[in-house]
Amino acid sequence: MKLDKLFPSLLLTSGIPLATSFAGIAILVATPTKAETLGEDKIKVPVTNVRILAQTPAPSKQNIILITGVKATSTEKGLEVILETKQGDQVQVNNRSTGNNFIADITGGQLKLPNGDGFTYRSEKPTEGITEITVANIDANTVRVTIVGEKALPAVELFDDDAGLILAVASTTTAAQPPETPPTAEQPATQTPPEEPAAQQDEPIELVVTAEQDGYRVPTATTATKTDTPLRDIPGSIQVIPRRILEDQKTTRIQEALENISGVRKQGNLGGSDAGGYKIRGFDQDGNFRNGFNDNDFYSSVDTANIDRIEVLKGPASVLFGQAEPGGIVNIVTKQPLSTPYYSAEFNIGNYGFYRPSFDISGPLTDDGSVLYRLNVAYQNAGSFRDYNFTERVFVAPVITWNISDRTTLTFDLEYLNNSYLFDRGLPSIGDRPAPIPISRFIGLPQSVYEDSNLRVGYRLEHEFSQDWQLRNAFSFVSGRLAGDYAIGGNDLVDDQFAPIFIGRDSFSRKIYTLQTELVGRFKTGTIVHQPLIGVELRRNTWEYTSFDVADLIQLDIFNPNYDVDLPDIPDEQTFSYTTRRDTLGIYIQDQITFADNLKVLIGGRFDAFQREETGFAETTTEESLSAFSPRVGIVYQPIQPISLYASYTQSFKPDRFFGLSATNEPFKPTRGTQYEVGIKADISEKLSATLAAYQITKTNVVTDDPNNPDPNFSIQVGEQRSIGIELDISGEILPGWNIIASYTYTDAITSKDNTIAVGNRIDNVPEHAASLWTSYELQSGDLKGLGFGLGLYYVGDRYADLENTSIMPSYFRTDSAIYYKQDNWRLALNFRNLFNETYYETSQARNTIYPGAPFTVIGSFSIQF
Repeated sequence: MKLDKLFPSLLLTSGIPLATSFAGIAILVATPTKAETLGEDKIKVPVTNVRILAQTPAPSKQNIILITGVKATSTEKGLEVILETKQGDQVQVNNRSTGNNFIADITGGQLKLPNGDGFTYRSEKPTEGITEITVANIDANTVRVTIVGEKALPAVELFDDDAGLILAVASTTTAAQPPETPPTAEQPATQTPPEEPAAQQDEPIELVVTAEQDGYRVPTATTATKTDTPLRDIPGSIQVIPRRILEDQKTTRIQEALENISGVRKQGNLGGSDAGGYKIRGFDQDGNFRNGFNDNDFYSSVDTANIDRIEVLKGPASVLFGQAEPGGIVNIVTKQPLSTPYYSAEFNIGNYGFYRPSFDISGPLTDDGSVLYRLNVAYQNAGSFRDYNFTERVFVAPVITWNISDRTTLTFDLEYLNNSYLFDRGLPSIGDRPAPIPISRFIGLPQSVYEDSNLRVGYRLEHEFSQDWQLRNAFSFVSGRLAGDYAIGGNDLVDDQFAPIFIGRDSFSRKIYTLQTELVGRFKTGTIVHQPLIGVELRRNTWEYTSFDVADLIQLDIFNPNYDVDLPDIPDEQTFSYTTRRDTLGIYIQDQITFADNLKVLIGGRFDAFQREETGFAETTTEESLSAFSPRVGIVYQPIQPISLYASYTQSFKPDRFFGLSATNEPFKPTRGTQYEVGIKADISEKLSATLAAYQITKTNVVTDDPNNPDPNFSIQVGEQRSIGIELDISGEILPGWNIIASYTYTDAITSKDNTIAVGNRIDNVPEHAASLWTSYELQSGDLKGLGFGLGLYYVGDRYADLENTSIMPSYFRTDSAIYYKQDNWRLALNFRNLFNETYYETSQARNTIYPGAPFTVIGSFSIQF
């Protein structure tokens, strides 16, 4: 670094906010309690001072500096961390200190990485005397640099460089030289920095991307607004489960990860496939979204190997995502290619014959780094605590990113998953409780084997016209097939002892084509800042279902089952078939308006035109056309910087999956959801945040039986469901090495209008009270540094297994734990689930399809990274 590039300096006392404008910034960190000699001038920098170098007036918030990369090199004084920018515009720097922490907020900047993996960088113990350096977005136009001194507050200096924004961090060994002692002939020449440091003296230093490997708190998410917006600026409840939690808990089913989030419960289990859907704030949501694409038309298995994070948006989401239930959505964000080589392998092994090898590799494919790749592969083979149950899974997910220019990026991705398993419909009820039989008991025949295969391919093209305007175009294709033979129970018992076993074969296939084009911008009207989003989505879904039923020819004694039964031949002639095609055009617009630094408004709306064509088993074809408009309005007020108060109004719509049959032969309208929500978000500390939300959701146009036309089973749209709740979520780091994610949920979800279900009945699978806590601690120093422990506590109250409220799944309290040890690039762990072998019931699809939770389970794992 040339010292003659320093701007004319203005020496200010540490803790005083100041404004600068420059092409680049350098922050020089000296060790505490020592001053530092700089070049030939021998300028002494007091410990409590910050040197700010300025040349023009304060910045305009409309011009945001994009920090597109972070790299580090060693220097004679310690190291330099360079925050790369495309251009230097006006910014504002406000500094303060807390204990040993020096904090610089760069207003007018945003950290935006090319690979999309999060928005935080962290380097632990990068040089002597400095414990940690972090760079992170804290809101839509502010980047925070935090430098933590080991024993005292660091001294900081700012200077310019063509490379961009720079932190020059001095080690204790270089800073310890007393400035009062001038260089003598006996001292090495390297005591004074040269004008042009030789290139060979710079050595790369690795930085850690926290979105991949670091803490429990994620400050920014894209699901709620489809823009990179800090959670504190969004008028709604959004919870994020980063990769770190999946790794600490050794999660292989995403429903296990979602147990950490308030208001989310598993809904069904689709024959034990771990597919199923969710209850969010009391309402069903079939399947998931993936990278913002609707992938929820039918249940499908999901593997965790390619998950970077899981974002849960609470409440109606139709304004951006179209057809959805009013409770919310689960959006899986997948891993993206990395710009530096990365190689990781892991092997997991556990009881019930569980084993799972996987690997994750990434890096550049070309010398100039313009083409990047990532490949995740996993294989899983497992038995089960359930008799005869098994799972065999193969998963492959390659991704390639081509950085066509500094403004244009094209990404291709693919996922293939094949899942074979025993089709298992759980346990029946006797009276108002699950049957008093061992939870291992299989109510069916071992010949019930299914195969679930899914292929997902797509691309994402992004082009920046300028720093303020960006065009995005993306396409997704999903092809899935679920097929197999079944000999299963699921209906009412005979004499509370014998389960009718249904025998047959069926096949379900689906194809989903989705094309999205979005324009994202930024402009000002006077002092008001707008961030508009305009989008168009085209979508086609096709389903085909075929069934070959025999009958319920066998009755299985659930107390003394005999599985040695010869099955009849399944007929070649189908007994039922169903095909449907749904076409949707969605047009949506949104504006994130900043009236002031502490006052923000979000407003948006979406219009959907929907056409459906269906052919049933009677070879009759029915068509219908529907439309819906879904608005959203929200406001955020921040009385002080760490606190956000918000309120919002949102609506959703969802057409019935199948055609209803009304006495007038008219198509049913989509169900509508309306939510009112208020809440408070708090940044308890730099790395710990909390959200408290209260809401009311009403779902109308629910289809119920028509009492005036009971034969042939006509329906009418007069039903209504209502959910009122309070949710609390806390996540982040309490102290260095001590992480936590916790939640509490109160949900009053009932049937508020119906012709057959009693008004006031609770909605199935929704407990009134639920709470969760997962915390981990890792020793930060000493001989046992790297040793960590985890503890999980999960409480779920009583839930009904059916809407009629005839069977209760009792409350339970489950304890999980973990112990691990990591050194350098490897990690060894033991994870224990249901430590005290609690008997509990996880979810249900009906009163006679209740899925028990697993007893004591242990998974040992070893992973290594290069």
